Amino acid sequence: MSDTTHSATTGSATTGSATTGSTTTGSTTTGSTTARDDIVAARTSLGIELGSTRIKACLIGSDATEVLATGSFAWENRLDGGLWTYDLDEVWAGLQAAYAELVADAERVHGVRPESFGAIGISAMMHGYLAFDAQSELLVPFRTWRNTNTGVAAAELTDLLGVNIPLRWSIAHLHQAVVDGEEHVPRLDFVTTLAGYVHTALTGRRVLGVGDASGMFPIDSATGDYDERMLQAYDALAADRLPASAGDLLPHVLPAGADAGTLTADGAALLDPTGGLRPGIPLCPPEGDAGTGMVATNSVSPRTGNVSAGTSIFAMVVLEGPLAQVHHELDLVTTPAGDAVAMVHCNNGASELAAWAGLFTRFSAAAGQPLDADAVFDALFREALEGEADAGGLLAYNHLAGEPIAGLTEGRPLFVRTPDSAFTLANFMRAQLYGVFGTLALGMQVLTAEGVRLDRMFAHGGMFRTAGVAQRFLAGALDAPVSVGELAAEGGAWGIAVLASYLAHADTRTLGEYLDGEVFAAASLAVAEPDPADVAGFTAYLDRYRAGLAIEAAATTAL
Repeated sequence: MSDTTHSATTGSATTGSATTGSTTTGSTTTGSTTARDDIVAARTSLGIELGSTRIKACLIGSDATEVLATGSFAWENRLDGGLWTYDLDEVWAGLQAAYAELVADAERVHGVRPESFGAIGISAMMHGYLAFDAQSELLVPFRTWRNTNTGVAAAELTDLLGVNIPLRWSIAHLHQAVVDGEEHVPRLDFVTTLAGYVHTALTGRRVLGVGDASGMFPIDSATGDYDERMLQAYDALAADRLPASAGDLLPHVLPAGADAGTLTADGAALLDPTGGLRPGIPLCPPEGDAGTGMVATNSVSPRTGNVSAGTSIFAMVVLEGPLAQVHHELDLVTTPAGDAVAMVHCNNGASELAAWAGLFTRFSAAAGQPLDADAVFDALFREALEGEADAGGLLAYNHLAGEPIAGLTEGRPLFVRTPDSAFTLANFMRAQLYGVFGTLALGMQVLTAEGVRLDRMFAHGGMFRTAGVAQRFLAGALDAPVSVGELAAEGGAWGIAVLASYLAHADTRTLGEYLDGEVFAAASLAVAEPDPADVAGFTAYLDRYRAGLAIEAAATTAL
């Protein structure tokens, strides 16, 4: 299949205010001569990641370690007809806002306005379903990874293919539409992810990085492409119900460092309606947030892994060999270079924790002693350190949405205690932090039972900003050392900027060699070793957590 789309402006675009809903994040560097020279000579790399609550843009210098400017845009998913979605108009409004803020930040700090870059990279939430017809018109609203309506399709595909196909995978969404006989299916011409959609609009190329593609359909590690045997098996299953073979509907797969096209004039106007951005800039293969998390934490080699905590939370562990069994708790995906990875993905991350912090923020204001959100998080996290190792018998479930690993198709956030629990603020906060890691720990126990070993685990995400708290509790939950690095502050936006920078080095170095030798060579890491008391306490908490899932199941029925 050709990877060139019918139109470089797939879907709709918004050219309204470029600042609506944006939040200034500021640059992490000062206006150095080297930074200014990099910007003027276009020796920079721009990374943009569309996360679940924020679109972030990150500009790095020629050495890939210096963040020169940043920009962001806050957004939220919404329910439409019972399905979680984002408006594509808001995709473009958010991209324009984040980009405009980054340009303004660069001009403010370095005294120069970027007009071109050495390379650009686009990343976004993995999985989900964006379906287009032959005229590049969106057929149904974007269905995100968060939807759990694909149970019938996922089960049928898992049986057919002999690998776990999770509910959120793109092929599960596609097949569920086939099973349900949805009206749009006969008009399908192209199915992609959010990163693939944006990349196609900017370049006219229907391509996807292998890491993101591995969350659409299983990848054959020998070829680095979709598994041909599985494609044939699916085509036989869906015969006469799809207008084309699955392979022709999916994006073309590319490894990190491959040519993924250049920014077109239409694409430049989509990103920067002011006309300041020049076309012709090379783009790296678009990637998913899991892949950029691996890059941002230097976790692309066997026996390394990372945990990313945001609206969802997931762990990625690079494997040394195949697993012995199929496990519904595990996805088999790949690094951006195509190496096999076991992924433990939980639909629910730190959102419930943030909701409780918001409650305490409002309390501080009502009490006449207002604190900003960062101060509230810092105080609550440090209070958690004073809690009992098992959180005093308290239980917290962060399930706003369904959680397949826990056997839940719907979510009900709960806080539970018995009459004799030690109900203190310290224990309450420790229970909330443990609750973020609860379902993740259930999945990680499956990997441990498979004999998978880790040399290092990295963590990134906003909840790790308060030094030594969430990091320490995660080390106790995993019974493994957990590192937090100074370079991961901008997360996936920085990671995809690094992948864009790698375009200039791919001919001479593997991705792992580039990260070790160029990007992380002088990185400072804070390592938290597992505390035996925390390990024992979290083990007791997890036993209680597992037993209490019956309460969660009852709540979804009763409420």
